[in-house]
Amino acid sequence: MEITVKVGELAKEAADVIVLMLYEDKNALQGSAALIDKALDGAITTVIRDGEFTGKSKAQSVLHTLGRLQAKKVVLVGLGNPDKLTLEGLRHTAGSAAQCARALGASTLATTVEGTEQAHFTPSEAAQAVIEGMVLALYRFDKFKTAENERQQLATVRLVANNRHQARALQQGAEIGRILGECANVARSLVNHPANAMTPTLLAEQARQIAKECHLKCAILERKDLEKLGMGLLLGVAQGSEQPPKFIILEHRGGKSAQGNIVLVGKGITFDSGGISIKSAEGMERMKYDMSGGAAVIGALRAAALLKVPQTVIGLIPATENLPSGKATKPGDVHRAMNGKTAEVINTDAEGRLILGDALAYAARYKPIACVDLATLTGACVVALGHEAIGMMGNPQSEVLMERLRRAGVSTGERVWQLPLWDEYLEHVKSDVADVKNVGMGRAAGAIAGAAFLANFVDGYPWVHLDIAGTAWADREQGYKPKGGTGVGVRLLTQMLLDWHRKE
Repeated sequence: MEITVKVGELAKEAADVIVLMLYEDKNALQGSAALIDKALDGAITTVIRDGEFTGKSKAQSVLHTLGRLQAKKVVLVGLGNPDKLTLEGLRHTAGSAAQCARALGASTLATTVEGTEQAHFTPSEAAQAVIEGMVLALYRFDKFKTAENERQQLATVRLVANNRHQARALQQGAEIGRILGECANVARSLVNHPANAMTPTLLAEQARQIAKECHLKCAILERKDLEKLGMGLLLGVAQGSEQPPKFIILEHRGGKSAQGNIVLVGKGITFDSGGISIKSAEGMERMKYDMSGGAAVIGALRAAALLKVPQTVIGLIPATENLPSGKATKPGDVHRAMNGKTAEVINTDAEGRLILGDALAYAARYKPIACVDLATLTGACVVALGHEAIGMMGNPQSEVLMERLRRAGVSTGERVWQLPLWDEYLEHVKSDVADVKNVGMGRAAGAIAGAAFLANFVDGYPWVHLDIAGTAWADREQGYKPKGGTGVGVRLLTQMLLDWHRKE
């Protein structure tokens, strides 16, 4: 989709659809809305007066211009109360407008960010949210559908500015919004591929191709490399599958060496059957999404490169399948991690923390000033927080890092919620026969037990664990979030990186 910014009047735009985003107040129409209303002989005023369009959030109305404007149709979408409008609300409103335009068969759409200053947004912030929402909302995954898709593609979105100064701000925000939306969509597509089309090898190939396109440095560690490094936890999970494991390393060298390295780690289980502790058949097909953390890291590294983030960012993705076979790890087996610690496998379906353990141990070689891992780790996190929030836990050195993530979460709508990780929880994962075990004390504090296990492989650097089990997959469409992989984490991590040097 092409995103353009121009100086002009929205009422004079030759587009298939003009989008007006209006509040629910009853004040007289202003600016572009007033000019368009006049050209349409008061049609907007009429639908508002008759209650056909209320301006409330999610409200929509379509007006035919009947040749009175160069545009064919005007779509009205509600912003709700200006005092309650958030960037996330603007994102959803813009996304719904784009979906409406596509349903109307439009290929070109024109709109403005007029009125968003009432919600105290800068033109750049508003443009970013609008374009982000539209790019995210128009995503669809139909690679494996054989029937030709007859739905119209929305090819061009045009933001109309009042003057050159505003146009520069809109251009800056729109470019960030486009890249964030597109990179989240890249992650969505990686997740939505069936597991036979997104094996660890194919995931590594995708990462290599993205790195080539975006000028990232990429290295893929093979089984023999993992054996030399002593990554016994990753190899233990992988031994039940015929597919070879991969350890994907992406590097964006955007900062000076004195600034230090930010490391992002993503769980890359391309299919999770549960291994010997096999899952129930119902819903198992969805477990292709167990590499959502890895997909998010790939998407975030792509965004960091395209946005030229002035920091050095390292992405680590341990990738494997978790399958049962005669060679698979059994409950009770003990494996040795890269950092020398031993782990007893109580439940082979708690495999994500095993592969992340080796990745976090590997991360120490970068001496990170910050490390964030993302993983669809526990059903317990879904029980605790549902599908609305990401579970966040960290070590004592990570307070500042967690605050950065909190702020980025509010800005992007990918909100995090902190759970405790006190020393008492570390006792839950102590093993009788090894240093640690991969589950805690039954059903109690299951999400925290996962983080407590991971803490054993963190070598003193600031570290935050994000459990995205409840947010990485959607069973139904929700605004700009499609059914299937949501791409969660890409915008959260990238916004954190963009804000890294922001002065409070």
